[in-house]
Amino acid sequence: MDNLSAKSKAIIAYLTFIGTLIAFFINKENKHEFTTWHIKNMFGLLLLLIISQVTQAYIDLFFGEILWFIAFFLWAFSLVMAILNKKQAIPYFSEKFQEWFTFLD
Repeated sequence: MDNLSAKSKAIIAYLTFIGTLIAFFINKENKHEFTTWHIKNMFGLLLLLIISQVTQAYIDLFFGEILWFIAFFLWAFSLVMAILNKKQAIPYFSEKFQEWFTFLD
């Protein structure tokens, strides 16, 4: 699978949690900065999704749903950017995701 392009691996990263894991392990052998950037971005979005679900279940249903829609919109935007072969950032969040999730390098 190391013949996959950085773009293909980045797209795989946005295909559920399993896709993120697959992209991470495929990217370990033949690292691409572009793919690593998108893996970190998706990891942050997955955490936002988990936070939205916890909020929805235990804190406030409406606020949790708003967070879920925000996570979904940001995921769709990021997937489109990966398809277009761009490292277009989500304002504020992508920068922080790159800073916080260095263990995914």
